[in-house]
Amino acid sequence: MVSTGDPRPAAKLMGMTTNTGTAEGSTTEVSTTEKSATGGRNRRLRNFLPLIVDVAVPLGAYYLLKNGFGMSTLMALALSSVVPAVRTGWSVWRAREVNGMAALILVVNVVSLLLSFVAGDPRLMMAKDSAISSTIGIGIIVSVVLGRPMMTAGMKPWVVKGDAGREAAWARLQGGSARFRRAERMFSLVWGVVLLAECVVRVVGAYSLPVDTMVWLGNVIMIVAMVLGFLVGGALGAGPMAAMVVAETKAWAEREARQGEPVVSGPATAPLIAAA
Repeated sequence: MVSTGDPRPAAKLMGMTTNTGTAEGSTTEVSTTEKSATGGRNRRLRNFLPLIVDVAVPLGAYYLLKNGFGMSTLMALALSSVVPAVRTGWSVWRAREVNGMAALILVVNVVSLLLSFVAGDPRLMMAKDSAISSTIGIGIIVSVVLGRPMMTAGMKPWVVKGDAGREAAWARLQGGSARFRRAERMFSLVWGVVLLAECVVRVVGAYSLPVDTMVWLGNVIMIVAMVLGFLVGGALGAGPMAAMVVAETKAWAEREARQGEPVVSGPATAPLIAAA
């Protein structure tokens, strides 16, 4: 965890107690602490950057263009698709792989564009809203099948919290713990299934319940789906992963303390906790 308070007073006190009270020792401790805090902020930004670029920017652009500049839904969707389209094409050209999150947002926008041409009775209009949930759910499940769980990008920043030790522990577990990878896949799978189930329930309700009922019940179904995703996904995926990261970070710190010096760590390094 990164302290939310000012690190400098603690650094000065540490310098006084461990560097015989010299101004040079105190300055060194302050400099080291400030560098560590800066590094932590940079790591947090780096972890959240995919979510910002692939999700927040297109979504924010859509609402800004539609509500702020008065553009039509069709034009706002088309223009807000530029960033995920560029990101997807760049990843394919540069790394010969598909940026899953950007590609999913692009597909969602394309589906939304196509649905904007759909018109009909109120039941059809309510049913078509569930197509977005099903598109996202299918995309997430496909990412699990391909071995690249898409929801990891959204969950990882909350687990590692910008801490270098936790990031290193995550890399070791992801590379060497089958149990960790199962929990990672399970987290995404839960969200994929929940979103697909939401789609089915909304479509069934749209054609079996009174329209006036579905107007408010549709929002209730969405809220219930989100709560289920957080609770079940947390219990089966994010929770166990966070516990393993904390345990691995602690085990690594204890190993360093026993050896008296930092131990070199990397993604290829085997985790210290049970990998089964």
